[in-house]
Amino acid sequence: MGIDVHQHIWTAGFVEALRRRATPPFLSGWTLHLDGEAPYEVNPRDHDLRHRLGFNRDHGIDLALVSLSSPLGVEHLPPGDAWPLLDAYHEGALSLPPSFRAWASACVSAVDPARTAEALDRGFAGLQLPATALLDAEGLARVAPLLDLLHDRDLPLFVHPGPAGAAEGPAWWPALVPYVQQMHAAWYAFRAFGRPRHPRLRVCFALLAGLAPLHVERLIARGGSARGSVDPDAYLETSSYGHQAIDAITRVVGVEVVVLGSDAPYAEPARTLLGEAIEQQISLTNPTRLLSLEGAVHR
Repeated sequence: MGIDVHQHIWTAGFVEALRRRATPPFLSGWTLHLDGEAPYEVNPRDHDLRHRLGFNRDHGIDLALVSLSSPLGVEHLPPGDAWPLLDAYHEGALSLPPSFRAWASACVSAVDPARTAEALDRGFAGLQLPATALLDAEGLARVAPLLDLLHDRDLPLFVHPGPAGAAEGPAWWPALVPYVQQMHAAWYAFRAFGRPRHPRLRVCFALLAGLAPLHVERLIARGGSARGSVDPDAYLETSSYGHQAIDAITRVVGVEVVVLGSDAPYAEPARTLLGEAIEQQISLTNPTRLLSLEGAVHR
């Protein structure tokens, strides 16, 4: 059994909700319009359920967790704009076949714990928040009521890159610069300001937290403490990285907190040269612990 903790699929209801909008983010046909970015032609096949089921089968994925595409900026919209899109995403995600589960999402421009609790209690695996809402002490204080909900329900948090913002450059620029910077900041912000308030919260950072853990030597050199540098409840998912980065991360934090994430349809599951036992740990053992699926896996 393989578990992929990071995929995206736009259901028909979510697509229609984007098409009903006239301001970013919105879809015109299959052309995506975002603030500060050139129009992007979405490939409908990327969000075709039959195609995704075949993709998962071919890659040995028995359970895939889908999440909202946070770079769209939905979570940062005013509540009246955000929640119709969030509701459409939630409805579509819960309608997927049993080989999928989903991360819930929440509006971060005006935090609403009651409405987020209602969403979580419908059967989501946990909550995804954009890294852009978790960049510093102020951001973590703002979303603390949402993290309290997760703690009370023993559910994990998934931190995903948020909007890249306006920038000129090659097509790969957002993924290589702002996304990585956001994840790096969110990793250290959670360590400094989030973990003290939420000591037992399981947190998973997309794209290996922008390789933030590799900077632990610099942290120490600049006055930080090495104590607690390996946080057993702070997980790192592998999307868009391969053996070299994954191997380096495991040498700093160990293999026990690395989990498989593909970011499908934008990338494929990572492969390493670390051996079958470690592949099994990354693709099954560790995600099972992150998601508290131990009983479900052994039934």
